[in-house]
Order: sequence, then C-alpha cells, then structure tokens
Amino acid sequence: MESLGNKLRSARESKGYTYDKVGDDIHIATRYLKALEAEDFSGFPGEPYLLGFLKNYGDYLGLDTQELISLYKAMRIQEEPVPVEQLLSSPVQVSPGFIGRVLICLVLLGALGGGVYFFLNRPRTPPSPVGSREPAEYVLNTGFLERRFYLGDFIHIAYGEEQYPLALANLGDAVTINTPYGPVILDLSQEVEMDLNNDGMEELRIIAVDFDKYKRDAGAQLRFELDSTLPLLNSEGPEQAGADTSPVPASSSPSTTGLANATLIFSSPNAYPFTLQISFTGYCMFRWEILAERDRRGRNERYFQKADDINIQAQNGVRIWASNAAVVKLQAIGGGRTLPLELGGPGEIVVADIRWVRDDEHRYRLVLVRLE
Repeated sequence: MESLGNKLRSARESKGYTYDKVGDDIHIATRYLKALEAEDFSGFPGEPYLLGFLKNYGDYLGLDTQELISLYKAMRIQEEPVPVEQLLSSPVQVSPGFIGRVLICLVLLGALGGGVYFFLNRPRTPPSPVGSREPAEYVLNTGFLERRFYLGDFIHIAYGEEQYPLALANLGDAVTINTPYGPVILDLSQEVEMDLNNDGMEELRIIAVDFDKYKRDAGAQLRFELDSTLPLLNSEGPEQAGADTSPVPASSSPSTTGLANATLIFSSPNAYPFTLQISFTGYCMFRWEILAERDRRGRNERYFQKADDINIQAQNGVRIWASNAAVVKLQAIGGGRTLPLELGGPGEIVVADIRWVRDDEHRYRLVLVRLE
C-alpha cells in the first residue's frame, strides 16, 4: 500500500504544483506541506490542526481525505510503544496460590474503595457526551457566529475568495486556538483581532465568552465576528477623487458601487497616512478611535464647544461618533490633497468610519462609511 507521504507527493507532482503554489492557494505554510509529505508530524502545534491541514491539502489535490486520515491513524498506532511486560525475556515466576490470594485482596479493596469514592463523588449532573462526539466543523462567511466549541472543533473563516481554518486546540487556564499564523491564547472575556489576508486591516475578532478551566469537557463559548461592513469596492467609477472639492453627502456613493452608505475620498495605488481636520460650530459630544494600530488602541471622548478644533492622524482608519453631526466640519488631508466631507444633519447622531479599503483591482481607496 502506498504510504501517506508518497500519496501526497505523487498527487502534487503529477499536477506540476510546487510547494509555494500550494501554500499560496490554501494558505498553509510550506514547512507544514513538506512535513506531511515527509511524514514528520513533530512540528505541528497539535493533532487537530494537523488533521485540518491534511484534509485541506487532500481536498486541494483531489484525494480521498478519509483514506488519508485512516493512513495517518494507522501510522500513529504503529508508532505506539510496546508494553514493558512484553519486552521482558524471563518474567519472575510466582506460585499460583500466592497470586490468587493477592487478587482476592485487591478485588475486595477495590470494591470497598470504589464504593466510598462513588458515594462521595456521585455526579449531580448527567455526564457530558463530549468524549464520544466527533469534532465539528463550522463556516463563517459574514456577520458573526457564537456557540460552544469543544476540543478539536474547527471553524473555517471565509473571507474574500479564501478560507482560513481555526481550531480549538486546548482548554485550561486559557483558551488556545490554532490559526494559520500560529496559536492565539485568550483569557476569559478577552478578545483579539486578526489580520486574515495580511493587508494591514484586522478583519476578524475572536472573543472568549465563557469557559471553565476545571471543566475541559464542557468546552468554551466562543464568538467570532467577521468585519463585513467594508467589502471590496467595485472597480468601476472614477479613478481619482477630490477633483470636485464641494462636500459630498455621506448618503450618496456614486463612485463606490457595492459599498452601502459610502463616500469615496481619495484613490491611490498605495495607502498612506492621512489627517482628519475637524472644527466645531456648536456644542457636540465627540468620540474617536484609531483602527488597526496596536499601539494606539482605546477610545477618546470629549465635549466640544463652538470654535474648538482637533486634528486626528491615522495610518489605516478612524471611527468617529458625533451627537450633533451638523456642527462637525470635516476635512480629510492626505497625499497633497484636501477634501471637505459632510457628516450629517442638525441633531443627528452619526457613527462613521474613515478608512482605507482595497478594490478588486488592488487599488486603495479612502472612504467614509456611515455605520447604522
């Protein structure tokens, strides 16, 4: 029978695929692909993750993934050590009568001890069926998913045209989730954000909602939130924004078809830092938060009066909140251009993002997006 590694290697070579091509297509590091073909499993962060990689690789090559997993499990069984007693060439001889007396004593002691233990530790709730369940797999392609995950469960994050596999690898003092970029460790109620496609923006938020480190079989309540408020822009429309410096209402988006409630500000082959220059013509409670910059996290809040002003600089984006949008006068400054923006009407409470996104031609566009 052909071995696991040879089956993978033969299928890949028959299709003329290189490790780099496969890794780019299915987002698995080439070192893991080489390890699977070499049948060297020591470098994987955990068996659930190894099985996920093996399944993705097999699907990509058009192989029977159940057969691949069976080959892997057969190899693991063969690698298990032989019991020590089978390695002893001349076991110690003991009289049958002595062995019988010892066994009777052990049975009596075991029954007595087991009865006491069961009485003191009898379960108050039905036992968890987790030990007999098969690992589950879920897919998230928009919005959020919150549910209880158990060890070995997978969630595939579909973003753009790719899928990113994540697996619950360990439960203890913290939750460990294996990702294509390494393990993520979360304490209770902690959250972490991930940049899935290495574009400098964090598209996925993971929150450890609930788990008990003393009850590993009870799993962990996890929430996965996919930022789908900013999909890729349609490439149709003017390539340059800002030629007309008159304010553009945020509710119209003639050049950003496919992105609701958006206003195109700048278009460029590359993203660059920008500044929001804000002045106030009346009283307003105003909040702002820098997006996707780890060293500038946190929300800022201040009550502004007439004639106050503020400048906010950002690399990727800014989220703003205004209690009276009409008194907020915005200008976006970047790349040698300045463009006025209209936020909203009198007394209107507005939440909006000003941030860079990429269109399907891989151009960067700075847009203002109203968040409802």
